[in-house]
Amino acid sequence: MSQSTRTTAAERRGARAAAAAPDASGSFTHRQIVTILVGLMVAMFLAALDQTVVATAIRIIADDLQGYDLQAWATTAFLITSTIATPMYGKLSDIYGRRPFYLFAITVFVVGSALCGIADSMYQLAAFRAVQGIGAGGLMSMALAIIGDIVPPRERSRYQGYFMAVFGTSSVLGPVIGGFLAGQSSILGLDGWRWIFWINVPLGLMAFAVVWRVLHLPHERRDHRIDWPGALALITFLVPLLIIAEQGRIWGWSSGRALTCYAIGAVGFALFVLAERAYRDDALLPLRLFGNRTFAVSGIGSVVMGAGMFGGLLLLPQYLQIVKGSSATVAGLQMIPLVAGIMAGALSSGIAISKTGRYKIFPLVGIALMVTALLSMSFVVGADTSVWTLVPFMVMLGLGLGFNFQPVILAVQNAVSPREMGVATSSVTFFRQMGGTIGTAAFLSILFTRLPQDIGSAVQDAARANPELAPRFEQLGAGNGGSLEDTSFIQELPAVLALPFKVGFSDSIDVVFLIAACVVAIGFFVFLFLPQLALSTKSGIQARQEEAGTPPEDDAAGQVVHAAGTAAPTSVPPPAGRPGDAPS
Repeated sequence: MSQSTRTTAAERRGARAAAAAPDASGSFTHRQIVTILVGLMVAMFLAALDQTVVATAIRIIADDLQGYDLQAWATTAFLITSTIATPMYGKLSDIYGRRPFYLFAITVFVVGSALCGIADSMYQLAAFRAVQGIGAGGLMSMALAIIGDIVPPRERSRYQGYFMAVFGTSSVLGPVIGGFLAGQSSILGLDGWRWIFWINVPLGLMAFAVVWRVLHLPHERRDHRIDWPGALALITFLVPLLIIAEQGRIWGWSSGRALTCYAIGAVGFALFVLAERAYRDDALLPLRLFGNRTFAVSGIGSVVMGAGMFGGLLLLPQYLQIVKGSSATVAGLQMIPLVAGIMAGALSSGIAISKTGRYKIFPLVGIALMVTALLSMSFVVGADTSVWTLVPFMVMLGLGLGFNFQPVILAVQNAVSPREMGVATSSVTFFRQMGGTIGTAAFLSILFTRLPQDIGSAVQDAARANPELAPRFEQLGAGNGGSLEDTSFIQELPAVLALPFKVGFSDSIDVVFLIAACVVAIGFFVFLFLPQLALSTKSGIQARQEEAGTPPEDDAAGQVVHAAGTAAPTSVPPPAGRPGDAPS
């Protein structure tokens, strides 16, 4: 190859990088931001879609792999690795730059998906789902951190609203796609359910190509220590906790295995606190962040909101499938009003925040809407309730969720040092995931605890009302009254025999909706303490440049954007912190 040809190729590569990089002031054009968003949203869509698709098809997969009793571990393995990986991505990307870790996350997710598609047993599937989770842990939180890097807080929520639109779309499409693919005996010579995983491969490769081409973010090089003790302690703390959250209902909350998990988790938590205190600014989750009132309030509020949010999102599809007899595919479509509410809430709050600069009001209004919706459903939901009756409450619940997602992330990103954007964003996401895990375990435990009593009472009432069917009711109640392991028998019964089981389930779910409303209401009092700070007009990159005083290097290997010949400092003194954490 001639020298001129090599020069031309290098110039083309440099031109492509420059087209995707900020100008000398650290600003990106709207076109550059949208281009980057495309790659981020495709990758995030994969992670969000995968969870709902697999949840819909897991029983069919378990039957095909002859591992029905092991199906929960496929979900648990994904949950464990994705939750643990989330804060690690945030901290490491703050140190080394977003681009390499986002590409790593996509790569691991795609590899894990391909491996899941060739799994021959439930043990293999669980192991490969764990690999998938390592990738998925970075796709959502890092996407939000990258938006924080390139868009000023005043405009950020408008762009983050697009992510909620993607999240909502995947929530609807997941059950539809999962139900369709799982229902196919063979597609191109492969079992239909295997395409649930294989479809991620071309989409993931497309996301990788887009991110590789357009994502070139500057970052500072600085002295650091990697907090390996903190990472190991976090794993020791979280793995037993997540396992007991998923398996406790089966094992028994006070069983020997459960008590062992509690003990190991407690030791892990103590070791994690000690490690974070020792590593200080280099800690995986710097404890001084909890001295920032915005971060502390948002973290606590995210745990509460995650618990309440997943309570509603988990129970509604179960009600639609078990009581109303909808298939997983139809139930997904019936959830469209809730998803439409999420999208409307996220987009409208984003536009309003960008115009007014006020964000605190939205979590408070959102929680009020969620509590109202959950309370209403606890009184309205019954065996004979029309799906159309639920539509306004689903829209209200969705609006409340949409008002909460992005403003809380935005508040944290605006309140912390720009050098800690990644760890702060991933921490809030981590707290929400933990709340969702705990809430799911708690609500399912309450549901299953009440079911025998509520179904038994409904069966007795039905037997008294229909004495001629009393023996049949007694037989059915004794055989299935306390279990939801297989609910298909309900749909196969005549309407008069199925009714008491539907009434019993509706009564149980009403109680859980009521408890979920109380949990969410706690979040209102938590977010009352959220400071209303003035939103910065500088992006994360611009703020870091201002702190460092010199242009940083691009995180694409070997490329330098901005003033040539200027090197970033090898060590940047700790920031003085954002001005004041008191309300403006």
